[in-house]
This record gives sequence, structure tokens and C-alpha cells, in this order.
Amino acid sequence: MTEHPEHPEPSERPGHPAYSEKDVLREVTELEGKSATAARLFDIRRIIGGLFVIYGVIVTIAGLTDDDAAIDKAEGVNINLWTGLGMLLLGLFFLVWLKLRPIVPPPDVVVGDDSKE
Repeated sequence: MTEHPEHPEPSERPGHPAYSEKDVLREVTELEGKSATAARLFDIRRIIGGLFVIYGVIVTIAGLTDDDAAIDKAEGVNINLWTGLGMLLLGLFFLVWLKLRPIVPPPDVVVGDDSKE
């Protein structure tokens, strides 16, 4: 039978770089930063607010360019104009809410316990 040597240290294994605790903490910090950026970018308030603002502008422009026949069809109310302005206000509300109350990243997670030394 052949004897199997003990598992070598990571720095002794070919093709396996050794990672220090400092490297791991730096990588964890970098990933947390990317995660917080993604959370802010895909916040549902940003998506809803942006869509309502875009559609509100389109519908408002349609309301401003409506002819008398379209207004008569809605019994004298320029429904596109009022709906577009409402959508604009709702979209701006969501975007202002996002600006005033941004997502707060969770508190730092303790990776290792230094008290065992």
C-alpha cells in the first residue's frame, strides 16, 4: 500500500493561491458594495416612478394635442391631460420618496471571531 501524505497547506498546493484573512475581508467588502449598488439600482420605487413619469409625459403630450372631437367624446373633459398629469405626480412622488428614504444597507456581519487567540 502507498501512504497518502497529509493535505498540504493551500500555499503549497499547485494552482491554489493562498488567501489571507485580509484578502477575504476585502473581497467580502467589495461584494457587499456591489450588492448595495444593485439593491439601490433595482429598488421598485425607482422602476415604478420612472415608468409613471415616462408614461405620464407621453399621455400629457397626447392630452395637450387632443382635438375637439376627442374632448367631446369624453364629455368635455380632457381626460388624457388629467390622466397624464396624475401619472406624472405619482411618478414624481415615488422618485422623491426614493430620494428622501433611500435603502439602508444591513449592518456589517462579523466574519470571524478574534477572541479565540
